Amino acid sequence: MKKLSELQHFPHPMFNCTVNDEPLALHVPASKRLLSILREDLLLTGTKVACEIGRCGACMVLIDGKPVNACLTMAYQCAGKRITTIEGLAGEGDDLHPVQQAFLMEGGYQCGYCTPGMIVSVTALLKENPNPTQADVEEALSGNLCRCTGYGGIRRAVQHAIEQGRDST
Repeated sequence: MKKLSELQHFPHPMFNCTVNDEPLALHVPASKRLLSILREDLLLTGTKVACEIGRCGACMVLIDGKPVNACLTMAYQCAGKRITTIEGLAGEGDDLHPVQQAFLMEGGYQCGYCTPGMIVSVTALLKENPNPTQADVEEALSGNLCRCTGYGGIRRAVQHAIEQGRDST
């Protein structure tokens, strides 16, 4: 039997997940937040740091298809999960996701800081419900705050994405 001092020891447990369709195995502290892993370790800076208390939605990502605040999600909670960031929504090359394209076409941004979280939330909504009501849209975006646009461009972008989805079916 090996002595404890002879065993290979890692300072942190292994964190296994899939990020933007790429399987990953990282050694990170269990107390590290997903937001830090994405931005600092994986250099996926589209997911923004803002309030860090789950109120603004700038850090929204999809975990197994559901919108989640990365600032409130601990590394250990993501073991075996599929994480999609704003970078992971786009297709190959220059192909934008339809919701990204709608935000671009309708000016659903101003400074752009909240935009990735908004796009992630809308993407999750439309995947679950391709024909949402206005109340559904408001509920889906209730965890996302914008300080610049007044939401006019965002509402137009969501409507554009809904119509594009109808046209493609």
